[in-house]
Amino acid sequence: MNLSCGCRVSKVHDAVQGADIPLAVLYPALGEEHTEHFGPYSLDVASNAAPAVGTYPLVVISHGHSGTPWAYRQLAKHLALSGFIVALPAHTGNTRTDNSLAGTAANLANRPRHITLTIDAVLADATLAPHVSRNGVAVIGHSIGGYTALAAAGGLPWTGPYERKNSNALPEPVPVTPDARIRSLVLLNPATFWFIAGSLRPVQVPILIRTGEKDDVTPIEHAHKIIEGVAEPSLVEHKDIPGGGHFAFMSKFPPEMTRPNFKPSQDPEGFDRESIQPALFADVTAFLRRTLCDTPAAG
Repeated sequence: MNLSCGCRVSKVHDAVQGADIPLAVLYPALGEEHTEHFGPYSLDVASNAAPAVGTYPLVVISHGHSGTPWAYRQLAKHLALSGFIVALPAHTGNTRTDNSLAGTAANLANRPRHITLTIDAVLADATLAPHVSRNGVAVIGHSIGGYTALAAAGGLPWTGPYERKNSNALPEPVPVTPDARIRSLVLLNPATFWFIAGSLRPVQVPILIRTGEKDDVTPIEHAHKIIEGVAEPSLVEHKDIPGGGHFAFMSKFPPEMTRPNFKPSQDPEGFDRESIQPALFADVTAFLRRTLCDTPAAG
């Protein structure tokens, strides 16, 4: 039986923020795929197709600053076809179409809550819920999405200089409620500006970290901060990708968006992000299968 990539699109209301969070969910399905457009991004999916028989672990992807979950569409589809349900929330207030909360304490508090609301929404979806494994959830986060994943998994963030605005203002704790359903994290060039000494010790789940050697936004020191800050460094697997920049783990952008003045579309000279995707996808898939336990074969 050939699986297809199902896709369901909805919105989740965040009552605290007073905003709707756009949400797409990709999943193993039975149905014919067609090219669908999500803003400037396209992906072959089977819209609203029936899920394939079986239960599958849930994975949530948290995008970067001023970003979109569709920037990780190839990884998301690969995981769906590999037997995962993949939720793609857009962090309203910090997206490519609404970046009004960038650099605010509210954004730091909202993002982890969006992860919990996303998990709740998938488990409340009458079509998808019967197919969600109850073995736990993984969160994949890029850049500030890495912050989001760590905070949702128990990290204790504090406001940084961007959020405080006043150089004389003291850091303040960011109100975040950890989600005990999160059992593992995948962090891609993670940003850790908002974690101080001791604030990562509550994070006690397996973590896969991939960094880019030439990342000048969140360099390798951020990965070291995580490894040294969590309670069990042995739970962290880290690899630095030679030649990779900050955006190395994102899908290739459409031709009309690929230009020198749009940094996410650019790679360091001599580096091709598409060339690393097979190994990246394989590593992430294998890690998620190990850490989410009892992952059934798709279909």
